[in-house]
Parts: sequence; structure tokens; C-alpha cells
Amino acid sequence: MLFEAGAGTGGMGTLVSLAPFVIMIAVFYFFLIRPQQKRQKARNLMLSQLKKGDKVVTIGGLHGTIMELTDDTVVLRVNDVTKLTFDRSAINTVSSSSPSAD
Repeated sequence: MLFEAGAGTGGMGTLVSLAPFVIMIAVFYFFLIRPQQKRQKARNLMLSQLKKGDKVVTIGGLHGTIMELTDDTVVLRVNDVTKLTFDRSAINTVSSSSPSAD
């Protein structure tokens, strides 16, 4: 009988010792992993909705207007003469959208 009582408390002790690790994993998920996934989804949505005429800022801080789009690249007009080609993933933010869709 003494052996059976000890086995029950040993199982509870293991559960109690694992609780901090389970809590730590939950904290990492809700404070780090889940918000990062939401930001990634929002970024992918923004990149998929780019259109000609949008004013954008690249990850390097270059401001320009989208002149041409392909699946992988974006051609930006920086001033009246200069056009630069970037990967679509280099677009950081859309500062303003064009009023008419082409």
C-alpha cells in the first residue's frame, strides 16, 4: 500500500515540474510566434495588392512610384528620368495608393 501511494505523488510531481516549461512554450507562442505570423500575412497581402501608380518606400528607404510590375520585380520611378528595378520583396511600405486602378 505504501508503494501505491508513492507512485501517485510521483506522477503529480512530474506534472508540476513540467508545468513551467509548458507555460514558457505558451508564452513564446502567444507573444512571439503568433504576432510574427500575423505581420508576415499582412506583409504578403500588401505585396500582393501592389499596383501601378502606388507610391512606395523600399527597405533601403528609397521613395518612388511604381511604373511596372511583374510577379518578382517592381520598376520604380524615382524622379522624372530615373527608373530603378527592385525585387517585389524589397518594398517595405505603401505610402499612398493611386486613385485609379490600371
